[in-house]
Amino acid sequence: MSEWLNVKLNTVTSYIKRGVSPKYVETGGYSIINQKCIRDNRVTYENSKLLNKTQKIVKEKYLQDGDVLVNSTGTGTLGRVAQYKEIEERVFCDSHVSIVRANELINKKFLSYYLSYSEPMIETYGKGATNQKELSPYDLGLIKINLPPLPTQQKIAKILSYYDDLIENNLKCIKLLEESARLTYEEWFLRFRIDGKELDINPDSGLPLGWELVKVGSLLQRIKNTVKIKSSEILESGKNPVIDQGADFISGYTNEANINQFNDTPFIVFGDHTRILKFVNFSFARGADGTQILISNNKRMPQTLFYHSLKALNLSNYYYARHYKFLKEEKVILPTETVSTAFNNKCIIIFEQIKNLRNQNRLLMEARDILLPRLMTGIIDTKKMSITI
Repeated sequence: MSEWLNVKLNTVTSYIKRGVSPKYVETGGYSIINQKCIRDNRVTYENSKLLNKTQKIVKEKYLQDGDVLVNSTGTGTLGRVAQYKEIEERVFCDSHVSIVRANELINKKFLSYYLSYSEPMIETYGKGATNQKELSPYDLGLIKINLPPLPTQQKIAKILSYYDDLIENNLKCIKLLEESARLTYEEWFLRFRIDGKELDINPDSGLPLGWELVKVGSLLQRIKNTVKIKSSEILESGKNPVIDQGADFISGYTNEANINQFNDTPFIVFGDHTRILKFVNFSFARGADGTQILISNNKRMPQTLFYHSLKALNLSNYYYARHYKFLKEEKVILPTETVSTAFNNKCIIIFEQIKNLRNQNRLLMEARDILLPRLMTGIIDTKKMSITI
């Protein structure tokens, strides 16, 4: 620790500025990262919007590989950190996010991890009213960093990256598994082919023999007494996950004991505002804002099939915040019980694998987060570790 220096962030960075004030477009624009895209030191694009390509922007604001993005507006989101990893297309962030670009004195990944470790402290630098807190680039640059020698930075970054790389690989596996289930649904229920064999079609209905179209509303069980957790009560960690209508699969945690129990029937959670559907095969608490729980009342529509049938519907033109009302009037295909059982048997294995991968990621995150403060404060001496850098 004697070799570590206490320095200001602006001495180890070449650039600290807010992102752009965007002109949005619906299609054909550049991805623009907002505060909702930044969580757990990762950038996700589910909540990103599109920036008009004709908007003139100085080159310094083009995101570069390794840039650290810091949420700089609003109580509850201010201070959250993520590192941008370069993708094929040009990407920007909006003016509620600050770009922090490392110079040659600091390892990019170490900087990202250090700022992630410092999130609670960064939040205290915000100024203004409770719901309008702002963190200026100038004030962000004044944050102090305990800076070890560059080889130590590289070792720390490598140790923590090991966990994040495993997490990222698991997330890729989850996407592949989800895609596999989706393609199976399309082959069976849109192309009417099962295991390469075309099904016999009823000329009157245009569907395979014994299949029919039914309204979503006719398939729904009535759900009573589900536990709801207000947004203000959601924790960063806790005993039980909270599922809401946001793009993040799990929005947070609660220590509430009386939660929705998973036995043999998975839940489908639908966002009335967002139209986002989630297949949940574990016990959880329900986010209070606009989430609907959907459970099928028909053996011919198991939850795995119900989920994919709902995902295939187009609700994009429905009136904002009332999607559930229209969803119940939509029609989905109800196959024979033999076919639905066969599909469920395939998919339930896939969703169990996905659940296991998510559990692995939760444990990896917990292990990483235990190491993070110990590495950043020098409690763990990396000099004694044989790590190739």
